[in-house]
Amino acid sequence: MGIEEDLTGRPFWRRLNRDEQRWPFAVAIAAMIALQLTLPERYSLGAWWVLPAVEVVVIAALVAANPGRESARTPMLRRLSLGLIAVASLGTAWSVFQLVTDIAGGADTGSAAVLLGSGASIWLTNVLTFAVWYWELDRGGALERAAGTDPYPDFLFPQMTTAGVAPGDWRPQFADYLYLAFTNATAFSPTDTLPLSRWAKLTMMLESAISLVTAALVIAKAVNALG
Repeated sequence: MGIEEDLTGRPFWRRLNRDEQRWPFAVAIAAMIALQLTLPERYSLGAWWVLPAVEVVVIAALVAANPGRESARTPMLRRLSLGLIAVASLGTAWSVFQLVTDIAGGADTGSAAVLLGSGASIWLTNVLTFAVWYWELDRGGALERAAGTDPYPDFLFPQMTTAGVAPGDWRPQFADYLYLAFTNATAFSPTDTLPLSRWAKLTMMLESAISLVTAALVIAKAVNALG
């Protein structure tokens, strides 16, 4: 059974969609900032306040430029959004690198509770980081999806292939990309959503590798500390 199509023969997820909003993306970045602030300063790139301050400034500019629905398709907004995610990713990458270095090098990581707390914050930040990457890059990004310009999806959600499992006008929203990032970080492989493009496959592979290394080292170190 095929998916429902409009009068032009296009599936509904490819139609013009002005309902996709930026606020879930802003909430995810805010959550990442909050998690970064809970980490010990040695896991911060530079002073503990530098990256969160930069992220707050950029996200404020994005919201001010396009506060509601995804409608302003400008190169500047696109670059600003990608720059914000890149900055957040840089902070996450440094935290992961420092945590792995501390554990592998036998540095003092505190008690088992402190280590597990730091590891959980870094793991959740990693999930949110990849969720915003998936949301921003799938089919050219949220603005291009809203305009319905790119016909080829980078991620194949179940609702895009089978009729009757969701409303006929279903389209992926930020929550769907967050679920994709979370399940990929826990299962270390695709679950119900398949990556189609090469960049999607490589990005999911990178997320799984980071999640696996972080979880394995943190758990092993915590168990050793408890013993």
